[in-house]
Amino acid sequence: MAISTFFTKWSPEMAYVLGFFAADGSMYVNPRGSKYVSFYCTDKDIIWKIKHLMEATQKISRQKRDLIRYPNWLTCYVLQMGSLKLYNRLLELGFTPNKSTSLKFPVVPNKFLKDFIRGYFDGDGFSCFSVFKRKDRSSIGKAMLSGFVCGSKSFLMHLKNSLEKSANIQNGTLYFYDRAFRLSYSAKNSAKLFNFMYNGVAPRLYLKRKRLEFEKNLSRYGVSVGS
Repeated sequence: MAISTFFTKWSPEMAYVLGFFAADGSMYVNPRGSKYVSFYCTDKDIIWKIKHLMEATQKISRQKRDLIRYPNWLTCYVLQMGSLKLYNRLLELGFTPNKSTSLKFPVVPNKFLKDFIRGYFDGDGFSCFSVFKRKDRSSIGKAMLSGFVCGSKSFLMHLKNSLEKSANIQNGTLYFYDRAFRLSYSAKNSAKLFNFMYNGVAPRLYLKRKRLEFEKNLSRYGVSVGS
């Protein structure tokens, strides 16, 4: 398959990669008018996964960081492809350059919604577990959250509505924190989200590390999930 036609026909692979692009992709035109589509991530494994799914021949590069000014920055891996057709197809799907705060949720066939959301989760999703002292200090409490981060409030609102309608995942909390909007779910609905995204899905269509972390956090809270 040519990369220029990868986003032409919907499939689990196409929806997953498109979801990851929504989280960690970019598109731009250079001064000479050439059009490029790129994927960025500090996790090299998922960039290799995207390269494999798209059957891309381009090399994965490492983005240079100013370690003197920003010593805590991690190495970023980049898959960049020059393709007019690929760029224009992403425009048709509703994506634009400099999409961080203007990102819109594309029209995704319901059949492939879980793949798109899983792709976005592998880019800008999270799960976490914590323990804390209750106010009366007589016992220890615990909390488990999962969710998504985005610069666009509109994108997360649409994502929230889609999960309510298609997976009966309710009570998501949408808020602004640390320069971005966040959509989070407590343990019960996190378990529903986990099952929605992962049940019956082949390993090539998710980031193993992120799935295991999600499952571990649910288990620590005391919630079991399907396989």
